[in-house]
Amino acid sequence: MKTLFCLFIAFAAVWYAAPACSQGVPSAPDRPNVILVFIDDMGYGDLSVTGNDRVKTANLDRLAAEGTLFTQFYVNSPICSPSRTAITTGTYPSRWGIHSYLNSREKNRERDMADYLDPRAPTLARALKTAGYATAHFGKWHMGGGRDVGDAPLITEYGFDESLTSFEGLGDRYLWRDGLNEQSAALGRGKIEWTDKHLMTKHYVDRAIDFMRRHQDEPFYINVWPNDVHDAHVPAPGAAEKYAGVARNEYEKAFFAVLEEMDRQLGRLFEEIHRMGLSEKTIILVTSDNGPTDWPKYYNEGVEPPGSTGPFYGRKWSLYEGGIRMPLIAWGPGRTPAGRVDDETVMAAIDLFPSIASLAGAELPCDGRLDGVDMSPAFRGKPTERLAPIFWYYPNDLKPGNPDFVTPKLAVRFGRWKLLVEADGAGAQLFDLENDPGERQNLADREPALRDLLQEKVIAWHKTLPLRQ
Repeated sequence: MKTLFCLFIAFAAVWYAAPACSQGVPSAPDRPNVILVFIDDMGYGDLSVTGNDRVKTANLDRLAAEGTLFTQFYVNSPICSPSRTAITTGTYPSRWGIHSYLNSREKNRERDMADYLDPRAPTLARALKTAGYATAHFGKWHMGGGRDVGDAPLITEYGFDESLTSFEGLGDRYLWRDGLNEQSAALGRGKIEWTDKHLMTKHYVDRAIDFMRRHQDEPFYINVWPNDVHDAHVPAPGAAEKYAGVARNEYEKAFFAVLEEMDRQLGRLFEEIHRMGLSEKTIILVTSDNGPTDWPKYYNEGVEPPGSTGPFYGRKWSLYEGGIRMPLIAWGPGRTPAGRVDDETVMAAIDLFPSIASLAGAELPCDGRLDGVDMSPAFRGKPTERLAPIFWYYPNDLKPGNPDFVTPKLAVRFGRWKLLVEADGAGAQLFDLENDPGERQNLADREPALRDLLQEKVIAWHKTLPLRQ
């Protein structure tokens, strides 16, 4: 009864609390550089620091050892485009008509999807650029531009001074030879260079290093968004054989090879920050956009899909923890405590916009409420309670290959509790994540009042979204 009363009070207090409009810009020497590494399809347990005992991700492990590892961090979708929209805008992605992956115009219409992120949406890059930051995006985009959508805004129209991407964005890009890349090349609108997939992160890191060198005397914000560990995994010729003794199948051999190469390339970026003497002036954040792949082909072939969710249930395309809970590494000497693991702070990707803006002294947009919450005290070493719930909507247009991982379309996390439910109230599943992080014991029938409260809130939230489904 006490738990339910506290939830009622908390919901009443924070339901529509809005962040302040202005942070007040600090003096230039105090404004940190920000590098956001957003990895494609890396599971919670794929880093050796989070449990991978077969591949050593030495550079990311070092970053975690020198910084803080958050173990209760969530992305806002179990699939790429909406997850990227959330971290970019600080808002729930369905507000912009993006609730699944962006595809062709026809497929987008069939699923009541936008063709690209509305350029009027708030973006972290634009907020930091206004505050005097040099801004750049190097890596996967997938918020518009690709397939037959050639009229999407360029990445630079969202607040970035420079960009370099792949086949799922417009502007300058590297492509490799396959069908989707050939479609991208036909769209034009940028300098196009051809390469091999296993070299993509090298290209992104090369550009990030070049950008840092040109802007080292001013604060900068850089996205580095690699897509190595999104299948198909294509390592350099012969690189996968190193893992023959530890991998369970050929798919996993290739996965381990690209995972280690990604870590090696990111290590080059981290070392350059040290070499340039920027360590004390820089914050690096590393996480992933959703859980690891779960295509039916793996199960059809009788093999386990590559990638690990660690102790969590579910994978990509699932609202169980394995699809949406990711490790978050925060590194910033003198700003973020070293050697720390934060198991208490519950945080979401939508929170990074207001949190980074707070650290940088950037103004938040005043023309609408961000869904994210300023959690910057947690980056400074103070575990922080998130007083607002986190909501999810995923329409199950792409389902996990393992049918047991298919979830209801709505979910909410509030405090220790998580509820999954359909929009009509069917199929409720309630979990106490403090005692059951693997989501094995459904308490919906045992805690009916709590179930009904969370169900009411998530369904009410869903009705605010611009959806016809």
